[in-house]
Amino acid sequence: MPATVRQPRTQKRSDERRQRVRRRERIPVVRGIQTGVPAHEALQADVKRIATDEFPDTFRSEAMLAVFDNAAIDARHFARPLEWYAQPRTFAEKNAVYVEEALALSERLATQALDDAGITPQDVDAIVFVSSTGVSTPSLDAYLMQRMGISPGAARLPLWGLGCAGGAAGLARASDMVRAGYRNVLLIAVEFCSLTFVLGDDSKSNFIGTALFGDGGAALVLGPETDADAGLMRIEHTHSALLNDTAPLTGWDVVEDGFKLRLSKDIPAMVLRALRPAVDASLATGGWTLDGVDTIAVHPGGTKVIEAYQAVLGLDTAMLDTSRETLREHGNMSSPTVLFALERALRSSPRGRGLISATGPGFSVEHLLVKFP
Repeated sequence: MPATVRQPRTQKRSDERRQRVRRRERIPVVRGIQTGVPAHEALQADVKRIATDEFPDTFRSEAMLAVFDNAAIDARHFARPLEWYAQPRTFAEKNAVYVEEALALSERLATQALDDAGITPQDVDAIVFVSSTGVSTPSLDAYLMQRMGISPGAARLPLWGLGCAGGAAGLARASDMVRAGYRNVLLIAVEFCSLTFVLGDDSKSNFIGTALFGDGGAALVLGPETDADAGLMRIEHTHSALLNDTAPLTGWDVVEDGFKLRLSKDIPAMVLRALRPAVDASLATGGWTLDGVDTIAVHPGGTKVIEAYQAVLGLDTAMLDTSRETLREHGNMSSPTVLFALERALRSSPRGRGLISATGPGFSVEHLLVKFP
């Protein structure tokens, strides 16, 4: 029998080192992040004044009147001035505004995020586009790629219908693309929730949506970790959970005037019941425990949702300050809102382990386990 050829020890170590480098190059990191809002700012008091005229019957109830005051929101930003929403608008008219404004905000934020990451549009080889507040075929990422000069060969992954969970889900899918070998992945989450307001709809959901939702977007650039670039944070693990028989809790009902908000009062109770098992399952994917997490960015769906997170996870109040501040300054912007909270957290130069969490229609829960350099 031929003698076994032994590999020299130095060569073996060199091969192992190259394998480790190749594996590490597939670890996704965030290299740039930008958030932004449209131009029209409205104070909560002004929105309440307009809503008083549009919901005269609802405002006879003191409990409903308190929704604006208890929302813990100071201001929001909208696609159009407040007075625009006080006139009847067709679905087609509102959707045309969505396409126009979503493209403009996406292009602005994407350009800034690419600058942060030190790359050009021609370097982008994949784009993940998240939005649920308007429709377009082709999807808006196709128009955006041509406007920005992104390579026509870039992979496209438009995601629709994820609602408030979309920012975290989009970040997870973008990280999956890095692990699959893409080197410069552009993630965009943009929503214009104000355009789903249905004039004349006196339902409780429409009223609460008027008190809670705003418009905004976020753009992030992801790529593989290298020795020269550890990024702003690395994404270690992602985890998704879809709860059975909960679809009626939140989402859109398509009516003649557009998307009609479906929003159940049972959402905070659902968060209380289902969140902790979902968080524990997510942490288990990385062998983590909650007491080892240093930074948490959650989607601030509303004050009751934030309170549910704090109660279920046993967190100090300060751990959710980034989410509370995001809600106070911008309201609930659906998918990009958790990315606003993440950007706020990154400003404080966090260290150690982090958890990103968002819930949305389905009823779905999305989690990411991240590490900060």
